[in-house]
Amino acid sequence: MAAHEQESASVRLAELVALLSLGTDLGLGQPMEHMIRACRVALRLAERLHVPEAERRVLYYSGLLAWVGCHTDAYEQAKWLGDDLTLKRDAHYSYDFGRARDGVTFMLKHVGAGKPVLERVRIGIAFLGDGRRALEGTAQNHYQATDELAARLGLGDDVREGLRQSFERWDGKGAFGLRGKKILLSSRLMNLADVVEVFRRTGGVEAAIAVARQRSGTHFDPALVKLFCDEAPELLGDLDSVTSWDALIAAEPTLSPRVWGERLDDALEAIGTFAEMKSPWRLGHAQGVTELAVRAAATCGLPDAEVTLLRRAASIHDLGGLGVSNLIWDKRGPLTRSEVERLRMHPYLCERMLSFSPALARIGALAAQHHERMDGSGYPRGLAGDAIAPAARLLAAADVYHAMTEPRPHRPARHPDEAAAALSAEVSAGRIDGAAAAAVLRASGHRASVRQSWPAGLTTREVEVLRLVARGLTTKEIAARLQIAPKTAANHVEHIYTKIDANNRATATLFAMKHRLMNDS
Repeated sequence: MAAHEQESASVRLAELVALLSLGTDLGLGQPMEHMIRACRVALRLAERLHVPEAERRVLYYSGLLAWVGCHTDAYEQAKWLGDDLTLKRDAHYSYDFGRARDGVTFMLKHVGAGKPVLERVRIGIAFLGDGRRALEGTAQNHYQATDELAARLGLGDDVREGLRQSFERWDGKGAFGLRGKKILLSSRLMNLADVVEVFRRTGGVEAAIAVARQRSGTHFDPALVKLFCDEAPELLGDLDSVTSWDALIAAEPTLSPRVWGERLDDALEAIGTFAEMKSPWRLGHAQGVTELAVRAAATCGLPDAEVTLLRRAASIHDLGGLGVSNLIWDKRGPLTRSEVERLRMHPYLCERMLSFSPALARIGALAAQHHERMDGSGYPRGLAGDAIAPAARLLAAADVYHAMTEPRPHRPARHPDEAAAALSAEVSAGRIDGAAAAAVLRASGHRASVRQSWPAGLTTREVEVLRLVARGLTTKEIAARLQIAPKTAANHVEHIYTKIDANNRATATLFAMKHRLMNDS
């Protein structure tokens, strides 16, 4: 690949790291760009301290990824302490865990949160044994997962060491017991910036100064606290008045390394795999869907560029799941209406995250369509028919089939033959594209007996009605022919006309002829 082609098909490493920071925001229960804003504050402090470029590079990358592993034990957090998003929002910012009283108060508030009183008592007793063991070493767990991700992204040993120290405290009560100036300056800067950015956003500059002073000498480096408090208005200025993403990418203190081709594929796969660690029920899903969708695409004549786009979108299609509580992902019973609505947000969140980067936006737009359905009943946008990209139809079919073959908290894994039958049923109901389903079934080793999908999202029944309309039958005659109620027939006709943008038999007939619908196929 020529240099100019590499440039146009590449993504800056900073964009991939910043993308991960948006996932951190979701996992911490914070609005997107929190970690980006915090990193900008830390970089401004570093500038005032005349920190060398090599050290600013460590601050840049390790700062953005500081809490990225916080979702890796969300299953245990939700099991013992309630909503993991609320929990982390509280734990990271409302309490100073160097103070024993804060730790006790936090546990009393969160153990068994959301449960009836008697069940909270039972969970509290159990927590003293199994629960405490399950959550021991949380920071180390987060670091180990983050370290492996940083290695896959090629961020270097200096950044990885910075990440290891993300969980340290000035008073030595952090994850690995480092104290004072033995902690890297980059980690000390980011620990302060992370907290003050939240307090600035929720309470203003004075609140940020107050929390910095309150934790000076315990959580934070006193010298950094003094510098911050002396210049807080300037350090915190304009964080909301400009696009933080653009400002941060522009501030990358290196030669702006870029990734493309197989390395970009590997990076996105690493990100997708890392994200699904949030729930044990999702492990391996992204990889399985990716492999299945790509194999299916090979039989559909999809252009190479579209296959590449499909592979990348499939790798990260559930990235937005970081913004959904494990109380929902891991729930063993039926979801409530409000829980369903929260769950339906995850494709949108995925698209929103990738939309920050022009180089990744197309990938996000395709990934967001994996829950769209041909009849318009899907989400997040309710797209239908031709509005759903061919690659997205393959992604949706692969996602449905593969999910059925995996266990979920409310059901066991289905046999592949059962999953194939269920996918075919989705085609018959007009929700999944028939050609995409057939390709997925072939790719998964089934003999595909699924018909091609009908145009405009028409169901098989609607095509039958359309044929009779085109032949001039009245609504009553259609009802008698198909042995359905006249009102049902009338509803079918109305839905058909809406889908194909027709208003009479003649235009409906033109549509049927154009798409060769008058003969069984």
